[in-house]
Amino acid sequence: MQTVRQIAEDIVAREGGFVDDPDDPGGATNHGVTIHTMRRLGLDLTGDGVIGVADVRALSRAQAIEIFLAHYYERPRIGEMPAALRPSLFDMYVNAGAQAVVILQRLLRDMGYEVTVDGAIGSQTLRAARAAAEPDETALRDSYGVARRNYYFRLADRRSASRKYARTRSGGKGGWIKRAEEFMSPQFRLSEAEFQRRVAAWV
Repeated sequence: MQTVRQIAEDIVAREGGFVDDPDDPGGATNHGVTIHTMRRLGLDLTGDGVIGVADVRALSRAQAIEIFLAHYYERPRIGEMPAALRPSLFDMYVNAGAQAVVILQRLLRDMGYEVTVDGAIGSQTLRAARAAAEPDETALRDSYGVARRNYYFRLADRRSASRKYARTRSGGKGGWIKRAEEFMSPQFRLSEAEFQRRVAAWV
């Protein structure tokens, strides 16, 4: 089983280097850390008194890993979740913040557990997730992966500018979909034909 640091290293590798895409609400990003996160954490790496794009560019891979471990794993209590669920939940928290937990909480409610959908991992969410993981944590992980993929599809349905993250220029699965499916069992990944049917309505 991977250590949490190895998971963080994989996330940073998956996120890639510096990007400043006008279609990305997260703004300038480096190694998956957004300019908004750096401002929230007060990371003025250039020392000029302003946290801007230059600071995002200056962020190192090692710094990004430490940010993810402290603020996207430890602080939201992902380490207390069932082991099989942690990598996907951690990855999604880096990608979407507290929305990662909202997706899980809605899934748990659909499974019949009493959970408040508030985006925070508290005792209620932990109890429900641990119960849902019995006796097979893999089933919960796969269910979460499907819910995560559906979340990405819904985003792209509503916002055409986001479709490039879900579908490549050549028409195949985009980064969002591949990212969600990486954490689920092969039988739950969409075939190429299934994917094409799902996105057929997109222009």
